[in-house]
Amino acid sequence: MRGEPTERDVLIVTDPQRDFCPGGALAVPEGDAIMPAINRLARRFAHVVITQDWHPPGHMSFASAHAGKNPFETIEVGYGPQTLWPDHCVQNTPGAAFHPELDVPHAELVIRKGYHPGIDSYSAFRENDRKTPTGLAGYLRERGFTRATLCGLATDFCVFFSAMDAREAGFEATIVLEASRGIDLDGSLARALSTMRDAGIELI
Repeated sequence: MRGEPTERDVLIVTDPQRDFCPGGALAVPEGDAIMPAINRLARRFAHVVITQDWHPPGHMSFASAHAGKNPFETIEVGYGPQTLWPDHCVQNTPGAAFHPELDVPHAELVIRKGYHPGIDSYSAFRENDRKTPTGLAGYLRERGFTRATLCGLATDFCVFFSAMDAREAGFEATIVLEASRGIDLDGSLARALSTMRDAGIELI
């Protein structure tokens, strides 16, 4: 990262939740191991946003909501292909809570996503229909931020989509790989890293 963060920098910590860590419903390998790195990184930033996956029971992205379908299969929905997941980050369940080792008390905004029953949501900026905004871009603009640094879970899904949307919304974007971990579904991690580099996203 170029120099120390300024008042125009914001850190976006993506989905540091129990269900995405070992023992959780949709565990990212070593997902819990990045919590100390996230805490160290966050201490360098005056401004931090945390995203929280927040699904209602029976969400359309859950394989259990589709008879005869298994987790990690793909179906077609109104906005295109949708990966089906194990039930995870269900509202007000222990799995949806932040990991107990996350220590970022100065976070200014927690932005929940995935709460529309019929639309999945990877990006911090918009739902998977690519039209429904979360409001984060407007919040960041109104606050005067120009650069977003991203980390968290998972590098090749929610971090990736958030970084790409940050660039499209006009923000500089950087990913801190030490504080991120990927799922790597059929080569998804390598594809995500290559796509982010091509989009002008700094990987450090």
